[in-house]
Amino acid sequence: MPPLEAADDRLQQAMNTVLLAALPGLLALFWLYGWGVLINLLLAVVSALLVEASVARLRRQAVQTALRDGSALVSAMLLAVALPAYCPWWLTVTATVSGLLFGKHLYGGVGKNPFNPAMLGFVLSMALFPHVMTHWPGHGLDFLSALQQVFNPAPAPDAWAQATALDSLRINKSLTVDELFASNPAFGRFGGRGVEWVNLAFLLGGLLLLQRRIFSWHAPVGMLASLFVISLLCWNGSGSDSHGSPLFHLLSGATMLGAFFIVTEPVSGAKSALARLLFGIGVGLLTYLIRTWGGYPDGVAFAVLLMNLLVPTLERFAASRQSKATA
Repeated sequence: MPPLEAADDRLQQAMNTVLLAALPGLLALFWLYGWGVLINLLLAVVSALLVEASVARLRRQAVQTALRDGSALVSAMLLAVALPAYCPWWLTVTATVSGLLFGKHLYGGVGKNPFNPAMLGFVLSMALFPHVMTHWPGHGLDFLSALQQVFNPAPAPDAWAQATALDSLRINKSLTVDELFASNPAFGRFGGRGVEWVNLAFLLGGLLLLQRRIFSWHAPVGMLASLFVISLLCWNGSGSDSHGSPLFHLLSGATMLGAFFIVTEPVSGAKSALARLLFGIGVGLLTYLIRTWGGYPDGVAFAVLLMNLLVPTLERFAASRQSKATA
C-alpha cells in the first residue's frame, strides 16, 4: 500500500475512534438537553459533508476520497456540542460552513489548517450572533417542539432559557457561592447542573483516546493542570467576589471537551512533546482569564485559537531547548 494511502487509513481510523470516544458525552448532552443536541448534530454533519463534497468538485477531486478521512465529521460533532441546543438551524449551518471554509479549505484542506476549524466556526458565530449564541435552554423539549424551536424559533420564555453556571458566577455581585449553588437552578453539586456529568462523560471518552494512543498526554494534562492551579491560586472561598473553586472550573463549561477533543487536534496544535505541553498550559490559563475577566462565560474556543497563533513560537522554543539539552 502506498504511504499516502496508509496515512489516509490511519487518519480515518483515528477520526472514527474520536467519534466513538465522544459518544458518552453526546449521550450525556442528550440526557441533559434532549432532541436539540441531535438536531444540531444532524444539521452540522449534513452541512459539513456538503461543504466537503462541493470543495472537492471545485478542486476536481474525487468526492468519495474527500469524505473518507472523517475529519469533517469530527469538526461537525465538535460544533454541534459547542453550540446551544435548540439554536436556529441557520446558526448551526453557518457555523459549520464558515468553520470548514475559513478554518480548513482556505489553507488547502486537511493537514494544512493553522486554526482549529470547529473553534473558528464557533468564534465567528459568537462574534456575529452573540445573543443567539448565549441563549442556553434550561431543559429539553419533546421532539416536535424541538423541531419547531430550531426551524421556526420563537422567543423562549425565561422559565425555559437561562444563563449557564459560568455566566451566572461571572456576573454575580451580591450572593455568595454557597447561596448561588442553593438558589440558582444553573448550579449543580460541583459545577453546572447536569454539565458536570457531561464533563465526566467527555473525560471518560478522553481517557479512552489516551489508552488508544490517539494523542499523547501532554496537551490535555497541561490544560487541566494549569486551569486547576490558577483557579486554586485565585480562589477566595465562597464570597460574593469568588471566581469559583478548581473543581467548579474543571466540571463546568467545555473543560473536558476542550482538554481531550479540541486541544489535541493534531494539525493546528503543537507537534513536539514540550510544545504540546506548553500549548495545553496556555489554553488552560487563557480559559480561566476569559471566564473570569473576559466578556464571554466560557473561553475554551478563544483560548485555543489564540494558542494556535503561538504554535510556531512554541515549536521554536521547544526545538531550542532540545538542542541545548543534546549539546
